[in-house]
Amino acid sequence: MTTGSGRPASIAPVNVVLIGPPGSGKGTQAVRLAERYAIPHISTGEILRSAVRAGTELGRQVADIMAKGSLVSDELMTDLVRARLKEPDVARGFVLDGYPRTVRQAQALDAMLASAPMIVILIEVPDAEIVRRMGTRRVCDSCRLTQSVADAFHPESEPCPYCGGTLVRRPDDEPETVRRRLAAYAEYATPVIDHYRKRPTFGVVDGVQHADNVAAAMIAQIDRARAAR
Repeated sequence: MTTGSGRPASIAPVNVVLIGPPGSGKGTQAVRLAERYAIPHISTGEILRSAVRAGTELGRQVADIMAKGSLVSDELMTDLVRARLKEPDVARGFVLDGYPRTVRQAQALDAMLASAPMIVILIEVPDAEIVRRMGTRRVCDSCRLTQSVADAFHPESEPCPYCGGTLVRRPDDEPETVRRRLAAYAEYATPVIDHYRKRPTFGVVDGVQHADNVAAAMIAQIDRARAAR
């Protein structure tokens, strides 16, 4: 049964982990899932970028690492996620985007959740498509919404159509940084995927198809996993 908004009438706790290369659409799909299941979207990337903008101690630690397209240490990321998962709004579940990125992080997350159910979804997108997407991605410096523009040479001074802020390219979306990020992802992703692949709640979604179809495939997988409990 669903409400008029399309959400399930009775929401059981649901913990979702999204895996995929940078630019695969994890953030976009996480927002959709968070809305549908009335649970928070936890983006470790956005938490880190916010810390950098604010000039916090955490921000100073990771600013140079992010600018180079490298990965933040397992310990730092795990501490960040552990603290976030203790917040009251996570009681009904979460959509985790950007963690885990290593087997050590995956093992740490298993320990954090103990016996709580977890649904893992891999969004697969070829590297060539990622390069194209990242070249056309912009973020609003005010409302922080990520948006796509017509091409990589689109002017970065155009106002955001949602709030009037300025659309800019994130430093970690620069071409050379993207290549380093993809290389880092390729190095770490296979062991993490292998860590989860044999679990009955693990699934793969084609991320090249239309975003609506990606969302539908993910929702179907989540609902199947919940029904099987």
